[in-house]
Amino acid sequence: MKKKALRAAFPYTVPICVGFLFLGISYGFMMRSKGFSFVYPLFMSMFIFAGSMEFVTANLLLSAYNPVYAFLLALMVNARHLFYGISMLDKYKNTGWKKFYLIFGMCDESFSVNFTVEPPKDVDRVWFMFFVNLLNQIYWVAGATGGALLGYMIHFDTTGIDFVMTALFVVMLVNQWEETTDHRPVLIGLGCTAICLLIFGSSNFIVPAMIFIIASFTFERKWKEREVEIR
Repeated sequence: MKKKALRAAFPYTVPICVGFLFLGISYGFMMRSKGFSFVYPLFMSMFIFAGSMEFVTANLLLSAYNPVYAFLLALMVNARHLFYGISMLDKYKNTGWKKFYLIFGMCDESFSVNFTVEPPKDVDRVWFMFFVNLLNQIYWVAGATGGALLGYMIHFDTTGIDFVMTALFVVMLVNQWEETTDHRPVLIGLGCTAICLLIFGSSNFIVPAMIFIIASFTFERKWKEREVEIR
């Protein structure tokens, strides 16, 4: 049963593997360039397992100790997982002890596969989702650790390598812009971010911007619901 679920899950994670290895290696190189031992990306990728937050954590570790700011930043950066979790409530019912790992390992890519893919009838659905999470985390841990280890042997100018995650989100933004006709979410996000950048400065704008964006989307949704009721 487990082997069959693993064989069914593996093909869906191969494209993710390519991306995770590249990003993970970049992350490992970045950590090494900042003076961290390979132990840091190894355990951070195992226990944090949130790519964007791990890149941010590297700077948090080097900045002044501010646990409240770190907590709020982590909450805002990963707030989308709250909505992922709500949509997975039915799928995670009656999953037993695996539920804990299914929740912990639910990154963007694992969510996409587990939410959209229906495994074959002869494959256990719970084990299928479990192995999707596990394989994706293995790819990320391997990439991050491998990149840090290569950082001991390969030395080059790593200026700008921490921009790789930003570049990924820019590509995702452009892709969303091209595939949708409603550009209001993008414009709201850019507008809120620009306003907070001007008000709070480049060092402190992220958390206020995320709060502003969430508040704006909440207000917009309520406004739409009110318009529907009036009609």
